[in-house]
Amino acid sequence: MYTSKISGLGYYVPENIVTNDDLSKVMDTNDKWIQERTGIKQRRHIKKGDGNSTSIMGAKAAKIAIERASLTTDDIELIIFATLSPDMYFPGGGVQVQEILQMKTVPALDVRNQCSGFVYAISVADQFIKTGMYKNILVIGSENHSGGLDMTTRGRGVSVIFGDGAGAAVLTRSEKEGSGILSTHLHSEGAHARELSLEGPSTGHWVPEIIEENPQENIPYYPYMNGQFVFKNAVVRFSEVINEGLQANNLTAQDIDMLIPHQANLRISQFIQKKFKLSDDQVFNNIQKYGNTTAASIPIALTEAWEQGNIKEGDLVVLAAFGSGFTWGSAIIKW
Repeated sequence: MYTSKISGLGYYVPENIVTNDDLSKVMDTNDKWIQERTGIKQRRHIKKGDGNSTSIMGAKAAKIAIERASLTTDDIELIIFATLSPDMYFPGGGVQVQEILQMKTVPALDVRNQCSGFVYAISVADQFIKTGMYKNILVIGSENHSGGLDMTTRGRGVSVIFGDGAGAAVLTRSEKEGSGILSTHLHSEGAHARELSLEGPSTGHWVPEIIEENPQENIPYYPYMNGQFVFKNAVVRFSEVINEGLQANNLTAQDIDMLIPHQANLRISQFIQKKFKLSDDQVFNNIQKYGNTTAASIPIALTEAWEQGNIKEGDLVVLAAFGSGFTWGSAIIKW
C-alpha cells in the first residue's frame, strides 16, 4: 500500500500589516484588550489595488510549494482547495488556481470546512494517494476575510481576530513504510452549526431580502461567533482528536516533536499545550503575526515551522483543527 508524504510547502500573506492600534482607530478596542483575549498583535489584510484575492494568494503559495517539491505544474494530478471565502459564489477557487498557474486539465476539488478545511483536504488527498489513483496532489488553504468583516465596534468581537493569507502543500506518493501521513481523523457536530456561522448572502438570505427585511444593527451577512461557547468546545475537541490520532498509532504525547494547531486563538493553543505537557519547542504558534486565517492557518504555520528548522526528518508532526460546523480533525505525520 502506498503512503503519502508532504514533499513541498509554501505560503503567501499580503504585505499590508494591520496592527491592533490600527483597529483602535476604526472601532472601540485597544491593543491590550485584543492581546489578552486572543494573543493577536497584528494581521495581514488585502489592500485594494494590491492585486490579491483568495485564488491569487492560493496560487502564489502553491507555486512555492510545487517548486520546493522539485516538481512542475505538469506533475500535479489533482487540486484540492480549502476556503470559506472564494472569489466567487461559484465556481470554486480550485479551477481559478488551475487557470492562474496554466495547469493542464486536472480535476479540481473545493473543500468548505472552514477552520478544519486544510486537515480535511489533507485527509482527502491522502486517501487518493493511498489507493494509487494519483501520485502528486496540490492542497491549498487560502482566505480573504478582510473583505467581509464588520470593521466597526459592533463587529469587533469577530473582526479583530481574522486575517488574510494562503498556504499550500504538495502530497506525493511514497512507498516508505511507517513514514509520511500515518493517519487522519475527522469529525463534525452539526447541532452547533449556527454558533459560528455566516448566514448570508446565501440561497436563504439573498442581498435584496437582507436590505428589505433586516435593520442595520442586525446584519446577517457578517460572521457571527458565540465566542465562549466555541472556546469551550474547541479545547475539548482539540484534545480528543489529538489523543485519537496518537492512540491509533500507538503513540503518546511524549512522542510529539511538533504540534501545529489551527491558529484560532493563542489561549486555546496554550491550554492544549499545558494539557499535553508540551514545551514551547513542541508547539508552533504564529497567530500573533497573522491572526486567524482559517483554512490557511495550518499550512502557513507548518511552512514557517519547517522554514525555521523546527521540523526535521523523522519528527512526529501533529496537525489539529477545530472550527465552524462544528468540524474538527487531526493528522499524524512522520516527517
